[in-house]
Amino acid sequence: MSSLAVKGVIMAGGVGTRFRPLTNYVQKCMIPIGDQQKPILEYVVRLYGYHGVRDLVLLVGYKHHQIENYFDGGERFNVKMSYMLDAPDMVGSAGATLNAYRQGALTEEDTLVVYYGDIISNINLREMIRFHEESGAKVTVALAPDFQVNVGVAELDGSWIKSFKEKPHLKTAVSIGMLILDGSVLRMMEKLYSQGMFESFDLMGDVVQYLVDKKDKVAAYITEAFWYDVGSIERYERLSNERVSEELGFLL
Repeated sequence: MSSLAVKGVIMAGGVGTRFRPLTNYVQKCMIPIGDQQKPILEYVVRLYGYHGVRDLVLLVGYKHHQIENYFDGGERFNVKMSYMLDAPDMVGSAGATLNAYRQGALTEEDTLVVYYGDIISNINLREMIRFHEESGAKVTVALAPDFQVNVGVAELDGSWIKSFKEKPHLKTAVSIGMLILDGSVLRMMEKLYSQGMFESFDLMGDVVQYLVDKKDKVAAYITEAFWYDVGSIERYERLSNERVSEELGFLL
């Protein structure tokens, strides 16, 4: 493992409106998947542990007791898990992260491996951390090299369709819901938050965008790893148990 002081940060506080009515009763990252019907979040926690990241901070809110009752302190998964309850006035992924910084759960000495709790993946976190350290970046964003859209795409010539492709793979790098932050970014986030009026302060949309606009060091970690955003009823229904076992079975 890297010589950095690495801490895993999991976004696990969302209400999950795209998952209703399931999330009227279940926290979205606790919804079961795969042949063994483990919660989505268990695969995330086990992925961290598999790659040697054992100090985890979960940023929680909606139905957080379900998460805490299931995972407790993380001993069953060979990790240490602590929980930081979202502040009502600090909405969004960056708001939750900044709140954890203010409460002392995250520090500027930490290297933060951030993971959105409704994403499943077999990404090599150990390799991504090494890449981040060697690049000297303030932020490293995990990107897939292409993305398959779930609709047909047409090229038009006036009112005529010139070409048409059903659910094509677009050759453009897309974020897969994981990033690494140097701890120094936390202080910058504090300043940025104090300067703006954010309805929802977002890591990708606000913090990463700000650093890119400043031409600061934001690295791209391109990966061919399996990843899947489970974050809606439709996506959940399309995810087969067999695919989960095939791609993530090694974690169990």
